[in-house]
Amino acid sequence: MKDKVTIHTLKRFKQIGQKICMVTAYDATFAHILDQAGADVLLVGDSLGMVVQGHDSTLPVTMDQMVYHCAAVTRGARRAHVVGDLPFMSYQVSTQEAVRNAGRLVSEGGVGSIKLEGGAEFAETVRAITRASIPVMGHLGLTPQSVHKMGGYVVQGRDEEQARRILDDALALEQAGAYALVLEGVPMDLARAVTQSLTIPTIGIGAGVDCDGQVLVCYDLLGMNPDFKPKFVKRYANLHGSITEAAGAYFAEVRQGTFPDEDHSFKANKNIRLVANSPASRAEVPAATDGEKMGPIYGAPV
Repeated sequence: MKDKVTIHTLKRFKQIGQKICMVTAYDATFAHILDQAGADVLLVGDSLGMVVQGHDSTLPVTMDQMVYHCAAVTRGARRAHVVGDLPFMSYQVSTQEAVRNAGRLVSEGGVGSIKLEGGAEFAETVRAITRASIPVMGHLGLTPQSVHKMGGYVVQGRDEEQARRILDDALALEQAGAYALVLEGVPMDLARAVTQSLTIPTIGIGAGVDCDGQVLVCYDLLGMNPDFKPKFVKRYANLHGSITEAAGAYFAEVRQGTFPDEDHSFKANKNIRLVANSPASRAEVPAATDGEKMGPIYGAPV
């Protein structure tokens, strides 16, 4: 296994110009696959509210749900650094509550750092969490937890006033101790300016190529939802089609009675004479042939 990625690894990547590969994960199986594929960072995003739970925003996601999914992902990851999102209203009420909830993601969820949305107004919150020895990743631009304030999922920083505010917020978060920053849904020239102004790495999503790394929702890059087609997403597979085809083939074989066949069924170790009263039940069950002995793990031959 390659060396574990830490926040110091990510800072070094920025210094040497190596792009950071970040992707979301919500369970152990996907975490294991994406980790093996070479992910540097796995984000357990509150986007799970939309892509896993079926909500139309991230707002209903709870702390308990985030802890649950973080723990699943950290069990599946080996090399990648795991970041957990602080969900809506888990850090906005008070600094003390923010530190406590960040601590839950680390102690119960096993993550290596946490992410929160917002700019200079949360600088003191970032300081408090980092004082508790919990690394913090910031998130600026299109911040999904502020969807109602923004009036929808709208690109941010297109005018000079907004752009200046985002740059000022980025500098404030860096000064407060954030180790990295997600820039979402901002013009690429603004993302370039922010990236060049910071010593900490920037991770872009819908922010152009000049960020220090990129992040996408795993279900989006794998093409699992054909109806979701935002401009910033590139599909690297069509799993919706592949899954639909595979499941359809399974359903067809079940309905035709061709699955399971003999190769996918078990046999007894010796002839068994059933003792029920019906003639059919008195038939002998053929013994398994040599070489079909089963090991202690269900379904694994020895």
